[in-house]
Amino acid sequence: MDAIDAARAVVEEHHPDARAAFLGGSVVTSRRTPMSDLDIVVLLHGAPAPYRASLRNDDWPVELFVHTEATWHAYVEREVRKRRSPLLWMCADGLLLFDTDGVGSRLAAEARKLAAAGPPIASAEEIDDCRYAITDLLDDLVGSTDQSERLFIATELVRRTGELALAISGSWGGGGKWLARRLETATPGLSTRLHLGLREVLEGRIEPLVAVVDELVAQVGGRLWVGYKRGGTP
Repeated sequence: MDAIDAARAVVEEHHPDARAAFLGGSVVTSRRTPMSDLDIVVLLHGAPAPYRASLRNDDWPVELFVHTEATWHAYVEREVRKRRSPLLWMCADGLLLFDTDGVGSRLAAEARKLAAAGPPIASAEEIDDCRYAITDLLDDLVGSTDQSERLFIATELVRRTGELALAISGSWGGGGKWLARRLETATPGLSTRLHLGLREVLEGRIEPLVAVVDELVAQVGGRLWVGYKRGGTP
C-alpha cells in the first residue's frame, strides 16, 4: 500500500468521523527514505482530541497528531512563539487527504500564510542566552582532553550553533534532520562546515570547529560570559 492510501486507511480505522486529515513530513517530499513514517494530522469535532500517538499500520510507522480546530490554533500559536512549529508545517506543506466541511482548506491556507510570514524575531535576551551557552561549551571543549567528553560537547555545540544561525537569519527552527534542512536554506554551507569541524574534533583537532562557531557568534557580539545575568523564579 502506498503512503497516501495507507494514511487514509489509518484515519478511516481510528477516526472514521474525522472532519479532515493531512499527510505531512518527509514521506510526501523528495527526501523520503525507507524509514520515513506517516505523519498524519487529523481534525475532529471534539474528544478524544487533542492527543498524539505512535502506531504501525502494515509496514508503515505512523504518528497521529489529533486535534480539534480550536486546539490546532492553540498548539500552533504556542509553537510559533518558539519559532518552531512541526504542526504548522505539516499542514502548510502536507497533502490534504480529505476535507468534509472545509476546515482542512481553511487551516491549510492559514498554515501557509503563517509559514510564509516567518517566525517572530528572536529577542536580544534569547540571543544572549545562546551566546552564553555557546561560550560555556567552547570553554569546555578547549579545556577537555577526554575524547569521550569532546564528542558530546562538540555535538551539543554544533546543535546550539545551528539554532543560533537560524535565529540570527530570522528562519524557522527545527530539530534533528529539520535543523539541517533549515540551515541549508538559511545559511548555505554552514552545515557542511560544522560537519567538517565535528569530524576534526573526533580526530583530536578542535580549532576548525571553534573557528566556525566564533565566526557565527561574532555576528551578534561574540562570546558572552562576564556580565551575563538572569533572574530566577521565586
